Amino acid sequence: MTFDAIDSWWWPFLFILIGGWLATDAWRFLGVYLGDRISEDSDLLVLVRALATALVAAVIGNLIVFPSGALVDTALALRIGAAGAGFVAYLYLGRKILVGIVAAELILLIGMWIS
Repeated sequence: MTFDAIDSWWWPFLFILIGGWLATDAWRFLGVYLGDRISEDSDLLVLVRALATALVAAVIGNLIVFPSGALVDTALALRIGAAGAGFVAYLYLGRKILVGIVAAELILLIGMWIS
């Protein structure tokens, strides 16, 4: 069955609902089921954490190097500098993720406002 199989107004919504549910909830249920059975120090969980971190880093890198929307009008140096400053703020101000995000956002917004 394809997206164009049924020509009704409700079909795209049902298609997205089913596709979204199948893609995410099955893994959530598996995580809940296996959550108590896997040690936090196991090799499998370390691998999963490493892959998740790598995927987030790849998305952020992609947004920095190949931006879309309002970021297209900013300089590459500003985007890299804001990300770097956010990381430094994260490291030196208590290793709090929110601090790093806010610092990077502020530098990016100030840089966009100045230029």
